[in-house]
Amino acid sequence: MIPNSEREETVSGSSDTDRVLRGPRSLIVSFFGTYARDVGGWVGVADLITLMADLDVDGPSVRSAVSRLKRRGLLVSERLGGAAGYRLSEEGRRILAEGDRRIFGHRVARVEDGWVLVVFSVPESERSRRHALRSRLTRSGFGTTAAGVWVAPAHATDQARATLRELDMEGYAELFHADHLGFRDLSEAVARWWDLPALQAMHEGFLTEHEPVLTAWRRRSLRGEEGPRRRRAAFADHLRAVDSWRRSPFLDPGLPPELLPDDWAGGRAARVFSDLHTLLRTPALAHVRSTLTP
Repeated sequence: MIPNSEREETVSGSSDTDRVLRGPRSLIVSFFGTYARDVGGWVGVADLITLMADLDVDGPSVRSAVSRLKRRGLLVSERLGGAAGYRLSEEGRRILAEGDRRIFGHRVARVEDGWVLVVFSVPESERSRRHALRSRLTRSGFGTTAAGVWVAPAHATDQARATLRELDMEGYAELFHADHLGFRDLSEAVARWWDLPALQAMHEGFLTEHEPVLTAWRRRSLRGEEGPRRRRAAFADHLRAVDSWRRSPFLDPGLPPELLPDDWAGGRAARVFSDLHTLLRTPALAHVRSTLTP
């Protein structure tokens, strides 16, 4: 649900990073990925400005963001009934469909399923392509075992194959399915292959922001509150949650729980996102539908 150009390599959770991740462009990508396909695909600029105002994004920022997304090939402009608007490009639909599988079908690996290895050697004359491959593997949740050897749970095999094909790097790489046979404890190896403290900080940051929101909405649901104000609030909180969460399944490949620290926050963060999505998706979409010009 997020194009490669929009993914952030850092998972530090710093305040500066948060401002980048929660900027207008990121929120609009999340909006189109979460709602636009359910309302016919096309969204008028005026309606998008109205909706983004619920998240404190002003009109000029919306117009600037959609223009940039158009230049990047994610959106295409189109006029309907005399109104200016945007819809996803064909490439945008493809990218977001892949994102749906990762974000809403996040998988947790099992040790017995093994691992996929990407082994590559790229000549120095192609170092820019080598950097592109490393960046894509990092943003697809791969860890590094050695120079030119990258690893992920076996369920990432199709993603690895697709990445190599998209970058036209099949001639420089080999894919292997592997089991860990020694010599270090596998938990220790995983802690070397992935930056677990950075991933933990990412998950804890999500929980700090969104777990209280989930608690508040559960209380609100018990009181049986309905109406336009509730739907508007649901939309804002749902879109913020999606925008905050959507990078996590790309950066965290869903490592086997028994290989992770006892206080690992990833599972709890995934449950909080799932519960928020279940609770808020329907009223949020209802708010979007009610806002769009017929």
